[in-house]
Amino acid sequence: MTSQDTQTGPIHGGSPVPLSAKWLGGTGALPFIAAALLTVFGPQSWSAWAAYALAVYGAVILSFLGGIQWGLTMGRDGLPNLSATRLCMSVVPSLIGWIALLMPVFPGLLVLAAAFALVLYLDLQASIRGEAPAWYPRLRIPLSIAVMGSLLVGSLGAV
Repeated sequence: MTSQDTQTGPIHGGSPVPLSAKWLGGTGALPFIAAALLTVFGPQSWSAWAAYALAVYGAVILSFLGGIQWGLTMGRDGLPNLSATRLCMSVVPSLIGWIALLMPVFPGLLVLAAAFALVLYLDLQASIRGEAPAWYPRLRIPLSIAVMGSLLVGSLGAV
């Protein structure tokens, strides 16, 4: 029996993460990592620009993740209460991203990091309920850790 055989549930069981999702998700994390490192370790003259670029990219990707919640809702029929709740929750990430961009960069990056944690929670709950692919948490967890870590590291350079 392999370790994969003993791991069950939405995080461990099910089909593997599609290769295209791995590649696109991984390359999508690169701007977070690059901007965070540039914010902290790059030339001082680039630090503010890199922190702002990190915040803007974070808000854009946060909106994309909200769109995934919308898509999960549109793919399900006959659940009006769940659909209304998820549709409402699907627009919240965009609003949080917008608010974060209106704030000074340091607190804005912290707000974005917290919002990514919230969306990860929503995505994990959707997977547990069988409303998202079984492989989805195995994609989202490492990407979310990279993104939240990048936003926190970037906030250090934005102080």
